[in-house]
Amino acid sequence: MSASTLRPGVRKALGNPLFEALAAPHGVSHWLEQVKPTWTLRADRAVVTSVRRETADAVTLTMAPVDDGRASFLPGQYLQVGVEIDAVTHTRCFSISCAAGRADKRLEITVKQHDDGFVSRWLNANVVPGMVLTISKPAGEFTLPAALPQHVVLISGASGITPVMSMLRTLINTGHAGRVTFLHFARTPDDLIFADELALVGVDHPNVDVVTVFTRAGGGHLDRERLAELGVDPGRVLAYACGPRELVDAARELWRDHEDRLFVEYFQPPAVDLDAQEASGAITFSASGVTVDNDGRTLLEQAEAAGLSPASGCRMGICHTCPRRKAAGTVLDAVTGSRSATPDEEIRICVSVPCGDVELDL
Repeated sequence: MSASTLRPGVRKALGNPLFEALAAPHGVSHWLEQVKPTWTLRADRAVVTSVRRETADAVTLTMAPVDDGRASFLPGQYLQVGVEIDAVTHTRCFSISCAAGRADKRLEITVKQHDDGFVSRWLNANVVPGMVLTISKPAGEFTLPAALPQHVVLISGASGITPVMSMLRTLINTGHAGRVTFLHFARTPDDLIFADELALVGVDHPNVDVVTVFTRAGGGHLDRERLAELGVDPGRVLAYACGPRELVDAARELWRDHEDRLFVEYFQPPAVDLDAQEASGAITFSASGVTVDNDGRTLLEQAEAAGLSPASGCRMGICHTCPRRKAAGTVLDAVTGSRSATPDEEIRICVSVPCGDVELDL
C-alpha cells in the first residue's frame, strides 16, 4: 500500500463484492478511511496533493482524483467540490484552473475567498495537503470549440479569471499559433491572481497579448474604446467572458449584434431588486411544513434562513443541483430576467426569486 493513496490494483481488489459484503453495512471504503482518509475506494474522492497561495485571499489546490477518469475535462469546465465541515458536507462549484490533458492526471482549482462564501473562506484558512475532498465529474458548457478561429479573446474579472486561465494554459500547451487577447480586470495588483505567470506569458508567447486593468487605480472598464485599442472587433473574434455581473453585462452589450461569437459565465447570479409589492407574501415549503414571509431573496437563501438544507452547488444557476418543483406562484429567474407563473414546474431555486406567494415542494 502507498503511504498516501491506495494503488489502483489494491483499490480494485478491495472493491470486490465479497469484501463489500463482509464490511457491511458501511462498506470497505468507510473502514479504510477510518485508518487513513486517503485510503478510499470512492470514485468521487480526490486527495489534495499541494496547496499554493496565490494572493492573500486566493489559494490553488492541486488534487489527485481517485478515479483518473475525472482528470479528463475541457478547459473552462468546473467541478462540484464537497468539503466536510463540522460533520456536515458542504458542496460548491469551482472552475478548473489548470491546463487540460495533464500527464500527471491532476486537477487544480483556485479558490478566492468571498465575504459571504462559507466554503471559500474555510478552504482558504484550513486546506492542507492530504485532505480528502469529494469531487463531481467535470461539467459545464463554457468551453473552447474543437476548431479554433484565428483570434480568441478571453475577458475576466476578479475570480472569473480561473476558467479562462485554464483556456489560456491549454492553448499555450497545445501550441496554438493563433492570436489570443487576454484581458483581466482586478481591483489592485495585490488582487491579481496568477500575476507572476501572466507577466511571463506575453514575453514567452508573442501571439498572446496580456492586458491587466486595475479598476481601483482608475484603469477604467470594458467598453468599445478599450476593445478598439486592443484591436478587437466583436464581429470577427470568438470571445469568452467570466466575472462579476457588471463585466459580463458589459461584454454582452458590446457583442449584442454578434451574440453567436460571445460565451459568458457569471460567477454570481445577477442582483435582483424587486419592488415592495413583489417582495411580499409568503413562501410555503410544503414538504417541510414551513412557511415564512417572502423577503425578496432567492428561494435557496430563504430556505436556508428557515433552517432547511436543500441540495445546492454553484449557487449561480449552472450546475443544476438545486432544482425543485414549484407547485404554485410566480418566480423571477435572476440570470435570464424572465418571470414564470407556470404551476408544477421545476426551477433552479438558487437563482429563482419569488414574486409574492410561492409554494415549493421542499
